[in-house]
Amino acid sequence: MTARITVIGGGPGGYVAALKAALLGADVTLIEKENLGGTCLNWGCIPSKIMKHSCELLLKMQKAHSFGITVDGTMSVDMPAMMAHKEEILAAQRKGIESLLVNRGVTIERGKGYIKERGRVDVQLNEGGTREVEYDKLILAVGTKPLNIDAFPFDHKNILSSDDLLSLESVPSSVTIVGGGVIGCEFAFILSSLGADVTVVEAMSRLLPLPAVDESCSRIIQREMKKRKIKFVVDKVVESAEAAEDGLTLNLAPSPFSGKDPAKIKGPETVKTEKMAVCIGRSPLAGEIGLENIGLELNSKGWIDADLKMETSVKDVYAIGDILGPEKIMLAHVASHEGMVAADNAMGAESEMAYDAVPGAIFTMPEIGNVGLTESAAKEKGLEVERHSVNFRSLGKAQAIGEISGEATLITEKDTKKILGVHITGPHATDLIAEGTLAVNKGLTAHDLAHTIHAHPTLAEILLEAGLKATGAPLHG
Repeated sequence: MTARITVIGGGPGGYVAALKAALLGADVTLIEKENLGGTCLNWGCIPSKIMKHSCELLLKMQKAHSFGITVDGTMSVDMPAMMAHKEEILAAQRKGIESLLVNRGVTIERGKGYIKERGRVDVQLNEGGTREVEYDKLILAVGTKPLNIDAFPFDHKNILSSDDLLSLESVPSSVTIVGGGVIGCEFAFILSSLGADVTVVEAMSRLLPLPAVDESCSRIIQREMKKRKIKFVVDKVVESAEAAEDGLTLNLAPSPFSGKDPAKIKGPETVKTEKMAVCIGRSPLAGEIGLENIGLELNSKGWIDADLKMETSVKDVYAIGDILGPEKIMLAHVASHEGMVAADNAMGAESEMAYDAVPGAIFTMPEIGNVGLTESAAKEKGLEVERHSVNFRSLGKAQAIGEISGEATLITEKDTKKILGVHITGPHATDLIAEGTLAVNKGLTAHDLAHTIHAHPTLAEILLEAGLKATGAPLHG
């Protein structure tokens, strides 16, 4: 009998799991209460990159004269037109995903899935009514939502979520972003490029204080923010937000998370701002889908636990994507790979998820791409390592396109030159990291990079130069 697989959630994990399971011969039903594509397509990865591209185009036009181009007249930001452009692209992407699913024979149910009992999900249809869906295997990909803070809850007018930032009708005169992580830093550059006066408040001692992000990447981004007059405050938290006639007054306090003596933490005690954007995390959406009816318990932090086969503590029930929480890796491309692993195992294969060569892509200006170990993480593991960095300004292509800020760094094992980590901050770093990911995944060495011919003139030569430097034979870097 054909296996019946039901997937709850149509984001990058869920729809990929559905496609893979259908390819393997399953009878697949995908349940999605909102738009296909999940947070990534509708409220994250894609819309923010559409806005970023518009901002980069604006910045290039503002310095067109340096490339020998004269622009007559004035340039201005048209937010309604930008939002309309964004929605047009998102609609096309959603339609594309739906076509893929339909062509693969996946049944799409539009509504909220609720697990009634083992083997049965009830769908509260958006159009009204309820439909029963029976399953043999269940894949949970229910995702997350922006974390709401009790001290300053979202009002979606003055106190904004990251979702709200993707639907701005006009550019605020000033924005304070609470949280200097990936989302906060990306929006800092976007909003600054649009003309807002931006301040970032981060509780840790550096921006992008993530274990996977090398400290050198943070230093470069902080330097670039200063160049663009983006203000940032580290080692501080926002305690409260008070309404004022012209916006908000934010009260800051020393951070209890930075590990520093509060008495030695300097910086402003208040910040006046028109808008505040809270970008400090996500909360799970697993609480109201009937997990208790199949005996599946959330962990102490509200997330679902799954093993490397993506199976939960309940047999034949799998979980993928952001609902696994930050102990895994909350990235769209990780969710998609977890979806393929879950589908494989649901169909009887033996497949396991590996998290040791996952690329990170941060769309700041310039971009950051990272994979593998940072220097500090490698040393914590007791490894003897070397660090070799090359500046983008050494590349002809970087000079030609006028994007010379940043560097690429290899973290290599001292004796073998095995590549343990690659960290790139610079133009198109999120594309360039693919080669570094392959190197880490396949256990390549700096010699392998150095003896791979790279096309000239390209930005990809940055890794050639880093490989040459790591082998003691630098040319341009």
